[in-house]
Amino acid sequence: MGLLAECPKCKIRSGLKKVKCKCGFAIKKAAHKVYWIEYYLDGRRKRERIGPSKSAAENKLRNVLKARTEEKYIDVDKAAKIKLEELCSWYISLPEVKANKTYDRIKQLIENLKRHLGATTKIRDITAGKMESYQQKRLLEKSPVHPEKNIRPATVNRELSCMKTILNRAVRHGKLDVNLISKVKKLPENNIRMRVLSLEEFENLLAACSPHLHPVVLTAYYTGMRRAEILNLTWDEVDLKSGFIRLGADRTKTKVARSVPLHPRVKKMLGGLPRGLHTSRVFLLKGKPFDDIKRSYPTACKKAGIEDFTFHDLRHCAINNLRQAGNDYFRIMAVSGHKTMSVFKRYNLVTEEELSNVKWHDRAATLEKTKTTATRSN
Repeated sequence: MGLLAECPKCKIRSGLKKVKCKCGFAIKKAAHKVYWIEYYLDGRRKRERIGPSKSAAENKLRNVLKARTEEKYIDVDKAAKIKLEELCSWYISLPEVKANKTYDRIKQLIENLKRHLGATTKIRDITAGKMESYQQKRLLEKSPVHPEKNIRPATVNRELSCMKTILNRAVRHGKLDVNLISKVKKLPENNIRMRVLSLEEFENLLAACSPHLHPVVLTAYYTGMRRAEILNLTWDEVDLKSGFIRLGADRTKTKVARSVPLHPRVKKMLGGLPRGLHTSRVFLLKGKPFDDIKRSYPTACKKAGIEDFTFHDLRHCAINNLRQAGNDYFRIMAVSGHKTMSVFKRYNLVTEEELSNVKWHDRAATLEKTKTTATRSN
């Protein structure tokens, strides 16, 4: 602990008492050497580059040692003072986090992080390398929902994003100085759904739906709205006269307000729905709002003989139907609420039926036709 001098030739740092460096350079007599200070903080060695001034290095070291004695640490490593469990508890207690619609999901992601990284692990020990190892270990685990399959990359990516968000928020609040895992990359996800319903399949699905589910599925198929946007729809958001559903920024995933035009079939259905006595919600079950279709929707799919088709896949159907009807991408994106073309393209599934009608440019036939025409003219 003390002052160090950096060898101008090999850059090795050594104590001031050394006459020669390991490389043989006469470091003590060197005129242009750089000074460093070395000290210990929380059991960890710290080194700081000061510059060519020896007096500046001495003053800096004196101030560091004084501050350490008075417990006013200079450049204290905040990440060495806080555990993962403490930071997570602080994060989920934030009002803006509690107000998040996915609060329960956030807590679930945090539990997975604590279970694998260790609740008592110091934040300074959660490095990029540790998170990359975490990713690989998680991929080898069995899914609690589908025991025959492993955890999907998408799930691991959600956990990584959650960890990054916690650390970034801690930095913003001054609890940490830096996010050590900010550059850890997500795993590649091959989760593009390649399933759309034919009109016959859709009609079979509608026929299999229970009365409260029928209007929800119909709306999803024609408007492309997300599940939460549909289930929480209120009558003040529905304008049957002009034929639009208008969602505020607080009601969309992208936090951007949008207007959704109503398909004639959806407009007719909404016009015939009864109004609730004590609620403004549109879709009701026995006169009351409902927020869950986890049982009723799979049951309807099973009755209709439709396999591997999620509720969100109805959004794919709506977007493809709008494209096949001749609408341009910008208009469809305005309806669906997609902000980027890259995400939007994942919802456009060109079917084999469309590909069978592809047009060909037969250059050989064109050339032959040109030769025939030239011969006749001669």
